[in-house]
Amino acid sequence: MGLLSSFLDNAPTYLVFFNLAGGDARTLMTTDATTLDAISAGAVFMGANTYIGNAPNFMVKAIAESRGIRMPSFFGYLGWSCVVLLPLFAVTGWLFFLE
Repeated sequence: MGLLSSFLDNAPTYLVFFNLAGGDARTLMTTDATTLDAISAGAVFMGANTYIGNAPNFMVKAIAESRGIRMPSFFGYLGWSCVVLLPLFAVTGWLFFLE
C-alpha cells in the first residue's frame, strides 16, 4: 500500500485499496475499521517518500530551487526519506496499530 502511495497521489491510492478491501463504506467504518485506518495512514503518510507521491513535496522543491537552494535529486530524496521517514513510519505504525 505505502509503496504505491509513494509514486501515486494519495487519492487514487486510497480508492484502489478501499475497493480492494471490499468497497463497502458501512463495513469498513464498523467491523473493519482497523483496515480503513491502515489504508488511510498508508495513503497519507507514505506519500511523503518521494517528490511525486505528494504534490506539495514537488512544489517545495521547485520553490527552493528557484531561490537558489540546492535540493536532492529524485533518488537522493528517496534515499533521505528511507533514512528519516521509514523509521518514523515504523514507530507510528507500532504506536497506532499494534496497541
